[in-house]
Amino acid sequence: MTESGPSSTGPSDTGPSNTGPFDPAAVLADRPSGRTPVSFIVGIAVTFACALVALGIDAVQSFAAGDGVLPFAVALPLALVPIPLLVVIVLWMDRLEPEPRANLAFAFLWGAGVAALAALVINTADLEYVTMPALGASTGEYVAATFGAPVIEETMKGLVLVGLLWRRRAEFDGPTDGITYAAMVGLGFATMENVGYYINALVTSEHGGIALLGYTFVLRGVVSPLVHPIFTSMTGLGVAYAATHRHASWAVPAGWLAAMLLHGVWNGLSLYGIAGLAVAYFIMFCVLMGLIAVLIADRRRLVGLIRTYLPAYRATGLVSSDDVAMLASLRSRRRARNWARASGGLPAAAAMGDYQLAATELALLHDKTRRGVITPERFRQRQHDLLGLMLVARKSFLSRHPEPPEAPWAPSGGSGLAHHGVYQAPLPDHPRVTSR
Repeated sequence: MTESGPSSTGPSDTGPSNTGPFDPAAVLADRPSGRTPVSFIVGIAVTFACALVALGIDAVQSFAAGDGVLPFAVALPLALVPIPLLVVIVLWMDRLEPEPRANLAFAFLWGAGVAALAALVINTADLEYVTMPALGASTGEYVAATFGAPVIEETMKGLVLVGLLWRRRAEFDGPTDGITYAAMVGLGFATMENVGYYINALVTSEHGGIALLGYTFVLRGVVSPLVHPIFTSMTGLGVAYAATHRHASWAVPAGWLAAMLLHGVWNGLSLYGIAGLAVAYFIMFCVLMGLIAVLIADRRRLVGLIRTYLPAYRATGLVSSDDVAMLASLRSRRRARNWARASGGLPAAAAMGDYQLAATELALLHDKTRRGVITPERFRQRQHDLLGLMLVARKSFLSRHPEPPEAPWAPSGGSGLAHHGVYQAPLPDHPRVTSR
């Protein structure tokens, strides 16, 4: 890493270069400030409408069975029961460099709306008009579940990840992001699918009712609520790899094929009774452990990036050695936010959060540039915006204190967040690209 010439100086009081009113969320998400894009609003509306149509089909199924609205009224809340906890788990694993909540909400709605509705229609048509007429009821159901449904469902769920790669490539900073988005899509899809399964359990003429509903809920809602997120995480890993490496478009179909394979194995083994389920659960457990290992390794990678790249910004006065140590620890970051909240209320805590996230994005910016994902011009613009956000966050924090407070992680007063003044210092230049 080299330093640029005198013209590349520290952040000025003008702050980030985004046009329009200052919006910390826009800076962090690397998008223009201002109103929410119309395309995003339309996308949310379409996915939500598809979810309502899918729920309408489930309600019609409930009425068609002759039981009125009761099966649907029982199935919907039962499918929603585990979702808050599962969403919290997904957000918890993504807390070091969290993705925009709006994007995660869209991913969930895509899974619950577009993907679920398309899969419901196509799977039903495939079963009724292709596999069952050609192979008979029993064999047709097995073939459709093992070979047809995985292709259709993983394709529909994966499309939103490919769309994010196309339109919001910068959101993918590593495998954690791919797993996070994939998990949200999978949770949305599983929620809608479970509504149909629970209705079927209640209205099945033979051996149906409360007992079958309880068994189905335990099997799908308690024991295996993560199977769809696990399947789609394979596609998410492929998309994340393609986004963070040059000439790696092959990773997307590779991840998609892995998702279909896992899904097909799960469906195929599940039809072989307890023994098949035991093997299927063992495979999914091993894959889940592998994903957890990937998440842990990626967190260590990000911590290493913070420790490697942020010390070069000490000359700007916005970050110190003590700040780097704080930013490289999830526990210290949480304690810093709690301290800010205690000393200055929610606005101070929000400013601390913006400061931490901007510093993290700054470290990731260097890594992206080193790998040739962004251009030198884009690097300098993004660098200016992130340093500007750190400056604005510091001003917002200090505006609530007549005297700069002593940061507990920097007892000697060496925190860049807790003192006034910015130095016109040379900034680290565009890193040299490494071959990948």
